[in-house]
Amino acid sequence: MTAARVEMIRQRLTAALAPDHLTIIDDSHKHAGHAGAQAGGGHFAVTLVAGAFAGQGLLARHRMVYDALGPAMHTDIHALSIRAYTPDEFTTSTKE
Repeated sequence: MTAARVEMIRQRLTAALAPDHLTIIDDSHKHAGHAGAQAGGGHFAVTLVAGAFAGQGLLARHRMVYDALGPAMHTDIHALSIRAYTPDEFTTSTKE
C-alpha cells in the first residue's frame, strides 16, 4: 500500500506541476499509533522543483500541491511536509 501511495503522489504531482525534480519520502513508520495513521492516512515529505512555482508565494505553492493531490489529501495522506522551489531557487539553495 505504501509504494502505491508514493506512486500515486508522484503521478499526480508530475501531471499537475511537471517538476524538474521530485523527491517523496514516506515517513509513515515514524507515526505508528498516531491517530492519522490509525485511520489509514500516511505521513509524507515532498521536495519539488518546478517552473510552475515562479512568481508564487509559499502559501500559493502549497495550495498548488494540495490541489494536485486532490481527494487523496483527505483519504491517503494524513500529513504532508512540502518544500517547493523554482529551478532558480533550487540551484542557489542547499540541495538535498
